[in-house]
Amino acid sequence: MNATVGFLYPGHAAEDDYPRAQRLLGDRWTFAVEHTDGEDLHTVEALLDLGGAHRLAAGAARLARYRPAAVLWACTSGSFVFGADGAAQQVKQLAEAAGVPATSTSFAFVDAARALGVRRVAVAASYPEPVARRFGEFLTGAGLQVVGLDSHGITTAAEVGRLTDEAVRELAVAHDRPDAEAILVPDTAMRTVSLVPELERHLGKPVLTANQVTIWAGLRLIGAAPRAAALGRLFETDPGDVGAGGGEARWA
Repeated sequence: MNATVGFLYPGHAAEDDYPRAQRLLGDRWTFAVEHTDGEDLHTVEALLDLGGAHRLAAGAARLARYRPAAVLWACTSGSFVFGADGAAQQVKQLAEAAGVPATSTSFAFVDAARALGVRRVAVAASYPEPVARRFGEFLTGAGLQVVGLDSHGITTAAEVGRLTDEAVRELAVAHDRPDAEAILVPDTAMRTVSLVPELERHLGKPVLTANQVTIWAGLRLIGAAPRAAALGRLFETDPGDVGAGGGEARWA
């Protein structure tokens, strides 16, 4: 029977990446997307409210009608702003509310880097600098070495969602570093799913993007390990234990 993965997505911007990825995977799994509310503003204060337990619990209740086998908080900034311990508590509460395994995009980035065996990463962030810096701290705390971190000062997800494919390509390529083993492009408000293979060919290294790693983590939570070159190198790796630490999934 086709398993369903549930995604809690903040606001409206690039949620069409999820049905797009489902088609690229051959519709072997069902992706259910429910939206959460909150102020669309890339400030630490607004993001702490956006990822609040009450908002995620309400979203989990709406997702319940799809009977998901796992639930993802499909938001990078609304998870890493809580710090490692706070983000772990966040997904623990989400798993308890949903009654199924849960994790978030921030932990998905860490798990994806570990699965690829990369440690040195460059970050091409759309966020304002104070928010981007917190992502760098989150990654460093998880054992990754951030060799470059660039912020673009975009203050809302709506603005990020309006970026053209060419603008996304330029953002990723411009912030590569010779010593980076992978490029990380956070923000689930950015449409990236269809661009990853092209970027990887151009840069010659793995590219991890927010919606891509979120989808990968969701499938991993239900025990699936699909091969899909159209979604990048991450979807060509063998499944395995990424080890204990901040990135491991929390269960209800």
